[in-house]
Amino acid sequence: MLHKIVQAAMGWLDYHLWEFTVDGMIYGRPDPDDASWGREVKSASAIRLAKLLNSGATTFGYVYDMGDNWEHRILVERTEAAQPDESYPEFLGGERRCPPEDCGGMPGYYDFLDTIAGPDRGKGSKRKKEALDWYGCPYDADDIDETQIKTALTRIARTAKPKKPKSASP
Repeated sequence: MLHKIVQAAMGWLDYHLWEFTVDGMIYGRPDPDDASWGREVKSASAIRLAKLLNSGATTFGYVYDMGDNWEHRILVERTEAAQPDESYPEFLGGERRCPPEDCGGMPGYYDFLDTIAGPDRGKGSKRKKEALDWYGCPYDADDIDETQIKTALTRIARTAKPKKPKSASP
């Protein structure tokens, strides 16, 4: 679930491998073919965030897309009881739009930004148009697109709510 929340906050589409590192343990989607790498990846679906937090974990490493290698550090500042009338997860704020999926890591992202900042006429114009066509819409690195994030988190909240048991019929 935490992976889905990070994906929603970043505006990514969950196309790639990912993993969390917490207190030296790696959680993700285990692949039997990865045994040759000499490291164990435990199933992320088999561990609950509450259990990790109760064990004292406050920092989580998160890597998404092992090719582009987007590294994150998630720091738990505090925990508190959920409010019964609130919907979770909840967007509290943020800054700037994330790099586009499959842009080529940090070097590719900076190249993308330079390209779309280029002139609208002349030699750079074709490259700019191609980059924006590849992205699929205008891109503003300063616009976090709060509406998109809130919509994605609302979708997660709806699927995460426990289903009410059906009433037994007489």
